[in-house]
Amino acid sequence: MSKILENRSLGQDFFLMRVEHDNNAHMGQFYMLRAWKYFPVLSRPISVYDADEKSVSFLYKVVGQGTELLSKLKAGDEITLDGAHGNGFPEAEGKKRIALVGGGVGIAPLYLAAKTYKKAEPQAQVDIYLGFSGEPILIEEFQNAADKLTVNVGGFVTDDIDPTAYDMIVTCGPTIMMKVLYEKCVRVGYRHPLYVSMENRMACGIGACLVCTCKTSKGNRKVCKDGPVFPGSEVFGNE
Repeated sequence: MSKILENRSLGQDFFLMRVEHDNNAHMGQFYMLRAWKYFPVLSRPISVYDADEKSVSFLYKVVGQGTELLSKLKAGDEITLDGAHGNGFPEAEGKKRIALVGGGVGIAPLYLAAKTYKKAEPQAQVDIYLGFSGEPILIEEFQNAADKLTVNVGGFVTDDIDPTAYDMIVTCGPTIMMKVLYEKCVRVGYRHPLYVSMENRMACGIGACLVCTCKTSKGNRKVCKDGPVFPGSEVFGNE
């Protein structure tokens, strides 16, 4: 069990939870969170928003019974963390222009990614594009992590990015958003890596139950174990 240090509402049903926990979470990974005994049956997979050696933070949105229970927790309460799980975002060695594109709660893993890329490649240009259907959140935090922040409210954040300006793109959000971005990259002749973080529903988080299986050009893959991060061409290039 781990102790909750903070669990604050950000509005629009978004919450930011920070937990005291020894961890070595990598950008793009997730934990299975559980703060109840019997029901709901399943733990909830939540992406790592931020992490250091002594704590880990989660940005989540209330969308059902599990996340609603998480939103009721307060500082000092205990929670079970199982993880970190999954293959996260790749390193960006040698990349000089990196774009991070997120939509909705899919913005969650991009904060740690931006910090990690800037620390590893201080001279790199790291730009963040965020799309919201309602009031934007955590703008100041993302501004501090990015060289340039673009926020789109109520529109299509994929309209704001010129893929040819970058030599690496990382994205997380609704599947349709990521597919549109991939198709735009193909259309403009983008030849550099595009990585997508899938948000399929999960049950076990370790690749045993097959609930999160997705079709790729390399066959059916388990998002929790083989992903959640895949090359965009593997996920969308075979459609």
